[in-house]
Parts: sequence; C-alpha cells; structure tokens
Amino acid sequence: MTTSDLVGLRIKTVRRQRGLSQAQLAHPELSDSYVSLIESGKRTPTPAVLELLAQKLDCSLSYLINGVTAEQMEDIELALGYARLALENGEVAEARTRFRELLANSNLTGLPTLRQDTEFGLALAHEAAGALDEAIPILLKLRDEELSAERRIEVAMVLCRAYRDSERLTEAVAVGEQMLGGSARLPWTDPLVELAATLLSAYMHRGDLLRARQFSAELLNAADALGTPRSIVAANWIASNVAYNTGHNEEALSFAERAMAVQLEHGHPRSVARMRLALLQQRLKARPAEATTVRDELRATVAEFEQTSTSTIDKARVHVELAYAEYMLDDLDKAVEHAKIGRGLVPEYGHVLGAEANLLLGRVYGSVGRSAEAAGHVASVRDWLTPLPDSRRSASTWLATAETIEELGDAEGAVEAYRRALACAGL
Repeated sequence: MTTSDLVGLRIKTVRRQRGLSQAQLAHPELSDSYVSLIESGKRTPTPAVLELLAQKLDCSLSYLINGVTAEQMEDIELALGYARLALENGEVAEARTRFRELLANSNLTGLPTLRQDTEFGLALAHEAAGALDEAIPILLKLRDEELSAERRIEVAMVLCRAYRDSERLTEAVAVGEQMLGGSARLPWTDPLVELAATLLSAYMHRGDLLRARQFSAELLNAADALGTPRSIVAANWIASNVAYNTGHNEEALSFAERAMAVQLEHGHPRSVARMRLALLQQRLKARPAEATTVRDELRATVAEFEQTSTSTIDKARVHVELAYAEYMLDDLDKAVEHAKIGRGLVPEYGHVLGAEANLLLGRVYGSVGRSAEAAGHVASVRDWLTPLPDSRRSASTWLATAETIEELGDAEGAVEAYRRALACAGL
C-alpha cells in the first residue's frame, strides 16, 4: 500500500470508530466527496487538511501520518536514543540487544526514517562486536532503500569498511568507487572525504599503492579546500598510512601528528582513541628508540579503549600492539599476556590479527628455547591466514611467518610460507 492508501485507511478507521459519516467529518470545511477520495487513497491531503482532520477526529496528527500516537513516537525515539548511548559508551552487547528489541516493535513499520536509523545503528553495533557477517546484510538492505544523501554515503562507508575488515577487498573497492561516481563525482563534502579515505585504505590492503599515493594527494587538496576538521583529519590520516606503507616514515608521522592535533580538539573520544593507537603503531615501527615511551602510552590506551565504544577488533589490535612493544623491551611475560588477550578477542580464524598474535607468541617462545610451543603457535598461523583472500597484509604476515619458521629450523615449512607470501603479493 502507498502512503496515501495508509493515511486514507487510518482516517476511515478512526471516523468509523467515532461513529461519523463522511459528510459529518467533511462539514463545513470540506466536501464529502473529497473525504471519500482521501479515504480511498486517490487524493493525498495537504498538511493543513491532515491537521484539520486530526482535530475533527480527536486523534494525533502523528497517528494519521505514521500509524502511531505521539506517545508511541516518543517512546520509540527514547528507546533509539538509549541504544545509541549504549553504543557510544562501549556497551556493545547492550546496544545490540536494544536495537534488536526496537526493530521488533511493530510500531516502527510505519516510520521508515526511524526504522532505517535503527537498522543502521544495529549494523554499527554488529561491526563494533566484530560480527561483520551480521552487519553486511543489513547495510546491503539499507543501500537498496531510499535514503538521504548523507545517510547513503554513511552506509557506503561502513559497508566499504566492513568488507575491507573482512578481507573482501574487491567488494570493498567496488562499494567505494560506485559511491564516489568516477568522472561524475559529487562535490567534496566531509562524509565523501571520509568515504574516500576508507576506499583508500582498501586500495592499500590489496597492494595498489600507486593508486593510493595518487588518490591521497587528491584528498589532501580536497580537505584543504574544504577546511573542515573532519575532512582534514580523514585526509591527513589516510595520507599518513599511505606514506608509511610506501616507506616514507617521517612523512607518515608528520601527517599523522597533524591529524591527531585536529582530532584532539574536535573529535569524538572513540575516534581519538583509535587514532592514538594507530599513531603509536607508526611510532613504534618508525622510531624503535622510543619503544619505552610508546609502550607506556599503549598501556594507557588499553584503559582508554575500554571506556569508549571502540570495536572488539580495535580492542584486540591495541593488545596485540602492546604485546609487540613488550616483546621489543624483553618483558616476555607481558608480551605473552597481551598477545593471548588480543587473540581471544578476534573471531576464530579468518582475521590477520589472530595470525599476528600467534606469530608473536611463536617468536616469544622461540626466543626462550621453548621450541615445541613456538612451532605450535607458528603452525596455527596457517589456520588463521588460509581462509583469507590474498592481500598485501596477508603477504606481510606470511613473510614474517616464513622467517620465523626458518629461525626454528623448519626449512621445508619456511619455503612453503615464502611461496604463500609471494602468492598473496601476486608474484
């Protein structure tokens, strides 16, 4: 049924409940034939006529338009607010429950915008929990619906990110490129710059560094032209990642520090926490001499992540990165502790982080002569990496695995891992 059909049906239902004829409802402002046309869905009443009919029927305008009373609408909006607040506060399980309960509310059926808001919120909650296979179908459904321009970009960005984090890189790139529109690209806005930055990260994941480098320069120019905090943060942060992945470490840190300065002043705590972690990752790799300082800041970041609505994968990432810092500083017990915590937060198999955690555990145990345990952890890296599609990040992890296997004296296993690294790199 169309919106006009539904509005007409509600008017007819309430009129009959009130014991009125069409002529009685119409008199004196309207004709009874006009009321008949409205009730049959053949005419769409103007806002002024709808307000008049609501007064004469002694019901809320909200009910005639949406099929819910003003009180029911208020309850739905309040429930949606609580669900969003739970997600913002990092209470991901509660957020998922609240969004699901709200979607089960039959009153939401006639409220397409609020339903879309609720479904999008549930997709974000699934993503925060690491349940990307549950988030993606919701986002695909929303993408096919009539959405506002900004919501359409938001949905595309989260879908691109979910595909990227699922290592479904071809789909991630397709979503981003389709939204950006090629030669018919929309004028740059904050949401579009953020979507483009997500697409750029997918380019890097699949090893398309030349395209990433070119597109990064274009985004920096777009952000400078816009001059808004959101666009400056997004463009400089992705430029930092591109520079780092193309071997320009100091340039990468310069871009990252500019992005962080703006984020600290204008950003949401969750965004600040995630950016702080990524900046510390870069510093640890680019400036090993600062390992002690970075390690201490990573320890503080663990607590920061627990207090914000960062995803389960993000929480896993901070523990694995802290494990690397502890390993570099020879605190092997702490390295093992955080590597195991990080691995435990990652969905079983099918994620590079789980492979990286096991690889680090293999190195730790190998460094203290516990060869059997080291070999067991390194062997399990294969279980984590094998389900994943070929990507630059997988290639890097396979290469590190090969080197570790070689150090443990398994020449045949090392050769196989080197071959997998080459295959992931497209060689």
